[in-house]
Parts: sequence; C-alpha cells; structure tokens
Amino acid sequence: MKYIIQKITDGEDELILRYRSVTEEVDQALRFMSRPQKKLLGIKDDQKTVIDFQSILYAESVDGRSFVYTQEDVFGVEYTLSQLEQILSDVNFFRCSKSVIINIDKVSKLKSLASNRIDATMCSGEHIIISRTYASAFRKRLKGVSDSE
Repeated sequence: MKYIIQKITDGEDELILRYRSVTEEVDQALRFMSRPQKKLLGIKDDQKTVIDFQSILYAESVDGRSFVYTQEDVFGVEYTLSQLEQILSDVNFFRCSKSVIINIDKVSKLKSLASNRIDATMCSGEHIIISRTYASAFRKRLKGVSDSE
C-alpha cells in the first residue's frame, strides 16, 4: 500500500482512503477513521480534566491507585488498570506488566533485554519495561499477529 502524507498550513485536516478491496490494512484504517474520538476524565490538583485517548503515553497502577501519563502531565483516574485496559482496548494500547498499559503508538524505540524482557522508550524519553510474561504477545502484536493465532 502506498502512503501519501502532506502537512498543510491552512484549511481543514482531512483523511482520504482510496482502495480497490478491503484488505486487513485497509480494514484497520477504516476502523481507525470511523471510530469516535474517545476521552477519559482525569483528576489533577482537585481539577477534572478531559484527556484524549491518543494523548495518553501509558497508564500505571501504584499502591492501588491508577494514573495516566501524557507528555505534559500525570492524572489520577477512577478506574482500575483492568478497567482501563477494557476502556482503551479500541486504541493501540497493550498490557506490558501487571501494573502498566502502554500506548504502542507512543513508543519510539525498543531494546531487547536479558530474561526476554523489552525496554520500550516512549516518545517522552521515559523507559517502560515490558515484562517477559507479556513480551512474546507484544512481539506478535507488533508483527500484526493476533493472540489467538
């Protein structure tokens, strides 16, 4: 498939998808384009803030509380990590340890570590370790292979 990406300085943003038949790649693009923009309510300094799913780098559970991390801030959320995993399942998020879910689209570098672990460098420069329990499924996900295959 050929990709054409253009940055514009004025006018409205638009996505145009031209295809002959619906392949897996086309289907994935269609699902992305047709899904509603989802948001999450986060709390910081007793202020509630609406957070766009795509701005979330990762979510973490610490001492029984859940937090979502964006490029600029950290927000508390009123969900467990399991609930967040369900809420974020339509977006490209992946459970990478017992306490962390990462946004795969925000990973800038990957490095294999000893004991079959992976060091994922986020676009913010933070390092998230993908535990060996989840590393195999992560590699399959990057290759586009579903867990059931």
